[in-house]
Amino acid sequence: MTIKRRVKKKYEENSVLSDLAFLLIIYFIVIAGFNINKGFLMNLPAKDSTRIVSKNDILRYELDSIGRILSNGNPVDIKTVERNITVSVALNPNLAVALIISPEAPWQSVVSFVELAQKLKIESFSFKMDGNG
Repeated sequence: MTIKRRVKKKYEENSVLSDLAFLLIIYFIVIAGFNINKGFLMNLPAKDSTRIVSKNDILRYELDSIGRILSNGNPVDIKTVERNITVSVALNPNLAVALIISPEAPWQSVVSFVELAQKLKIESFSFKMDGNG
């Protein structure tokens, strides 16, 4: 008596993995609808706003190509920046903070500075790319 052996199907012939891949795609599409990135929520000035900022009311910082924060050309850490802005805003409520960003600056450094601006609730904050880079 000979016993018939079943032949195993090859890996490519199974449709189980393609079904699983399809279900995972559907799952991630559905989940993506719940993950909404709102970005940075900052108050923008009104269209007809005529707010004039004096040169003395601007606190300038720079982000260099390696992500260091510079104040008057000297490197400072984020805690020092936070302290300086807090003290300056207490003394001058009309203070505007300006950030000049090197094109090679790491994006995380920029994000960290913008998050600091949000945390401190700076009313007037601007940033631009350095034209020299």
